[in-house]
Amino acid sequence: MRIAVGTEKGAYVLEKSGGAWGVSGPMFPGWKVSTFGTASDGTHLAAVGSNWFGVGIHRSDDFAKWEQTESPPAWPEETGRKMEQVWTLHTNGDKIWAGVAEAGLFTSDDNGVSWSPVPGLNEHRTREGWQPGFGGLCAHRVRVDGERQWVAISAVGVFRSDDAGATWDPKNDGVDPVGLPEDAPRPEVGYCVHCVAHDPDDPARIWRQDHSGVYRTMDGGDNWERIENGLPANFGFVMWRDDSSSRLFTIPLEADANRVPVDGALRVYRSDDDGDTWAESGAGWTTSPQFTGVLRGAFDGDNEGTFCFGTTGGKLWLTTDNGESWDELSPAFPRIGAVSLVP
Repeated sequence: MRIAVGTEKGAYVLEKSGGAWGVSGPMFPGWKVSTFGTASDGTHLAAVGSNWFGVGIHRSDDFAKWEQTESPPAWPEETGRKMEQVWTLHTNGDKIWAGVAEAGLFTSDDNGVSWSPVPGLNEHRTREGWQPGFGGLCAHRVRVDGERQWVAISAVGVFRSDDAGATWDPKNDGVDPVGLPEDAPRPEVGYCVHCVAHDPDDPARIWRQDHSGVYRTMDGGDNWERIENGLPANFGFVMWRDDSSSRLFTIPLEADANRVPVDGALRVYRSDDDGDTWAESGAGWTTSPQFTGVLRGAFDGDNEGTFCFGTTGGKLWLTTDNGESWDELSPAFPRIGAVSLVP
């Protein structure tokens, strides 16, 4: 098993051999590594960023030797938008989708060598009303199911396309907006979605960790309902579904104003009934206080019972039995923003 870890100061790879974890790296030293991906031909992808040099996409055949592409996602100069970060790389068929900040969507048909904007979303009629969240104005989750496509944008909301990305509609009915007076008219955008997870057998079934709580939809986003029974808090950035078991995972944090585990108890919570109820997941957790967060890109799973997440304090936690037991891995890293289980 290999675990790729993207941090504020480069990327690292953990590999288990003989019962012990070895660490290699850093790759891209000094660069923020924001996400990883895999192209349809098996090429590995890594997105990096720098306040001075902008964003970049690197490609590799072996996850060891990397080559930077010449044409990463970029906003046309006339838009006045800044390409701040690549937040996600999602592959479906022969196409790769990149969700970026300043929020937008780009696609590649040549395994990440070059990129084209998706104008139906990027120039959406609601664009003037898009506002950033604390982590910026970012498109951070993409899901594709044939003609139907979804994208999650913070702090804007979930959008869905029913025509392969030509047009998009906001899909946030039932989600509470943040910071509006009770008597204010309901806005079309302004919903701070933190993370979403889909059922691959029925992608219209979606679970959502939002700024305002935990939700699900069974109709592709047309209607959302709260699902928070058993959670110690409804704030956080993680939503993961293990497809082999249909088990859901989330990691509650205390609140917007204090983004750390409740009472310093870092725990994963799981649900085996599509989010109707939640309970603490498994054993192995440290009893020492952990006042650290988990970011929206800092987790990954293999959909066969292995799930790993990293913290803003630079620690990794791993389960290989679908959350029945958890291990804290010994290396300590810079602030972790991306985790990927490398095939």
